[in-house]
Amino acid sequence: MVDAMEITSSPPPVCLADFAELARSVLPPQVWDYVDGGSGSEVTLAGNRTALDRVGVLPRVLTGVATPRLRTRLLGREYAMPVGVAPMAYQRLVHPDGEVALAAAARAAEVPYLASILGSTPIEQVTATGAEVWFQLYWLRDRGLVTDVLARARDAGCRALVVTVDVPVLGRRFRDLRNAFRLPPELVAANLPGGRDDLAHGGTPGVNPVAVDSGAAFAPALRWADLRWLGEHCELPLVVKGVLDPADAVRAVDAGARAVVVSNHGGRQLDGAPASATMLPEVVAAVGGRCEVLLDSGIRGGGDVLRALALGADGALVGRPMLWALAAGGQAGANTALTLLADELRDALALAGCADPAAARDLRTVPMG
Repeated sequence: MVDAMEITSSPPPVCLADFAELARSVLPPQVWDYVDGGSGSEVTLAGNRTALDRVGVLPRVLTGVATPRLRTRLLGREYAMPVGVAPMAYQRLVHPDGEVALAAAARAAEVPYLASILGSTPIEQVTATGAEVWFQLYWLRDRGLVTDVLARARDAGCRALVVTVDVPVLGRRFRDLRNAFRLPPELVAANLPGGRDDLAHGGTPGVNPVAVDSGAAFAPALRWADLRWLGEHCELPLVVKGVLDPADAVRAVDAGARAVVVSNHGGRQLDGAPASATMLPEVVAAVGGRCEVLLDSGIRGGGDVLRALALGADGALVGRPMLWALAAGGQAGANTALTLLADELRDALALAGCADPAAARDLRTVPMG
């Protein structure tokens, strides 16, 4: 873990990208690479950004819009904007307040906070912030433990269950291998029974101990029958994260999903997988309004959220920029980042002639470059 850092830069951050260098300046190099890096040669990591940059949004004029409304509904609940904080593991790795600070910022911004099963703070402390918390699950090898974790999330007051399906094994992350990255001993997976992440603190050269630990804890052979079982036994709305193929999105809905998240895990799993934004329109068309669709991977500002909406998404998840802001300034940094994101989205909607997020879904997109 690193000590808290006040945001004292001059000029102060004016967009989410400004937090990246602030975070890099305070984080140990190995931790920065863990946060910033992707799998393999990072082709998919770069592709996420390239794909979004190539989406041109055709603005409408003379629509009479002065101040757009950002409020939206996701999974039947109202939020201040169509954005959620993506699930990310071990947030106390970048700031001592970790998940509590980021959840508190999400509460202040009135957006959902997706809490990782690999969070470094117990889920009960996260929900105690008053945030609207969706709990993210990796499928454990022991189904009895899955049941226990689900009951714990429900009892803590979580509003939805997000099951991540694109991690049969952890992607090979060359930066972490070169750095011999491992978790510090005081950092544990606080939502796993008994911690259950001892292997993530050791290891040998050339072996990623976090990957070894994940392989020991998580079931690599998750099947559609398991997802259907989850849909039948979970009392919370089910969200399936990590879908790229439209056919998989349809099967997820058939298995009980209320929403799917089009995601390649931020470029951290299969290197060479297509960008999430590239597949988004096909997924939206395939599900045909039977579930909500969110975009994850590569979101860096309000303009990207507008792009996601114009491509048919109901909302977007923002990940790495929130870790940058957390590292740079704790909850204050995260508050600033979400405020900037809302301001950018409001401006983007106004410039596109949209009164609200729903109107943005009617915009045309054209390829750029």
